[in-house]
Amino acid sequence: MTVTLDRSVEQFIGVPRQLFIDGRWTDAASGRTFETPNPATGETLAWVAEGDAEDIDRAVKAARRAFDEGPWGRMTPSERGRIVWRIGDLILAHLDELAQLESLDNGKPFTVAQAADVPLAADMFHYMAGWATKIEGNSIDISVPYMPGANFHSYTLREPVGVVGQIIPWNFPLLMAAWKVAPALATGNTVVLKPAEQTPLTALRLAELIAEAGVPDGVVNVVSGFGETSGAALAAHPDVDKVAFTGSTEVGKLIVAAAARSNLKKLTLELGGKSPNIVFEDAVEGAIEGAANAIFFNHGQCCVAGSRLYVHQSRFDEVVDGVAEIAKSIKLGSGLEAGTQMGPLVSEEQLQRVSGFLESGKAEGATALAGGGRFGDRGFFIEPTVLINTHGNMRVVREEIFGPVLVASPFTDLDEIAAQANDSEYGLGAGIWTKDISKAHALAKKLKAGTVWINCYNVFDAALPFGGYKQSGWGREMGHEVLNSYTQVKAVTTLL
Repeated sequence: MTVTLDRSVEQFIGVPRQLFIDGRWTDAASGRTFETPNPATGETLAWVAEGDAEDIDRAVKAARRAFDEGPWGRMTPSERGRIVWRIGDLILAHLDELAQLESLDNGKPFTVAQAADVPLAADMFHYMAGWATKIEGNSIDISVPYMPGANFHSYTLREPVGVVGQIIPWNFPLLMAAWKVAPALATGNTVVLKPAEQTPLTALRLAELIAEAGVPDGVVNVVSGFGETSGAALAAHPDVDKVAFTGSTEVGKLIVAAAARSNLKKLTLELGGKSPNIVFEDAVEGAIEGAANAIFFNHGQCCVAGSRLYVHQSRFDEVVDGVAEIAKSIKLGSGLEAGTQMGPLVSEEQLQRVSGFLESGKAEGATALAGGGRFGDRGFFIEPTVLINTHGNMRVVREEIFGPVLVASPFTDLDEIAAQANDSEYGLGAGIWTKDISKAHALAKKLKAGTVWINCYNVFDAALPFGGYKQSGWGREMGHEVLNSYTQVKAVTTLL
């Protein structure tokens, strides 16, 4: 059944959306707004305030006051945890509304946002709420050789970093906001959140729910705008103590440079990927479906997409033909239409980027078993594509496409495939399909990737740490590992 928009969604997109700074909705200092399009049609979906450096400065000052002087830092961990939990409850209470906004703004099917994006976002707040009361230091029995006979009491405190700038991407707008905001709040920080200019709507709606949950003014601020203006200003701001960024490796390097030039702020970077998905000759049932899901989930607009498929030569034709048949069967359409399995890419810019890669692949000799071009003449749709006759020097093999494009190659043995899989500047994810669990674990140890899935793919949970090796980033999201990214350790020593 085609989705009928909730009245609340119609009202939300029906008026220009403002910035959320210091607990209040406000126009951008410049008065400018920008459009966020509906990627299924290319038409204007909503108008949003265009924040810039002046607005970022206002938001950072609000976050600083809230951290240094406001009630947030005086709350007990239990009180803070209850508020974070309440945010998760409110997300679930508005599940369909948020899923509709996500589908409209990003293009993904409503059913996917309803089943995955929104519940996972709520679960992240619920999971992190429990950690608020479990952030602990240690007592340390020290020995000081140059002070014989002295007795000390030494311990560590784990304290919040301070004001955190968070820059999130457009592929999972609400979920990425949750990945960033939830651990920052659980550990007692304050936040300035900059959503992607392509998909600002659910972050702005989340700000309303955060205020409703009882988060004090200034603790969470949301400034919509463009990366080169508001995003760059946030990365370079001298009163921001940490930046957490999810996006391309290219932009991640710019953020590193900006942090170094300003105040050497702490960084967490979750960057690009070109993940290998490896199918052995004894692959388990479901490997074909798993390989298709690995690349076509979220239209391939997933940093950990299994975009490089390696199949043992004895089963190469069978597996690749099977994935191609699945690709041909995928129904493309608006995320709100009944039966849609894959929506459009997020923007005209992304459509042109992916189309350019497809042209490059053809020019370098790749063959499309399925797809290979644009779908329709309205909206930003690309056909699910499977390319063969590829080699390691092709752009489509080496570079992150961020679209529903799979490159497939055969292999013969374990050592060969380990080298091929690791022959990338990225190291975010990897998949292994085999009945031989010893082989699977042996290969998992060889792969230079932050996440390895065995006989499954795209399995995420708030308790699982997520992040990359090499140029796929620094630090980890989710799990208890992320708490280290939002806290700093103070050692205290007393002579007794």
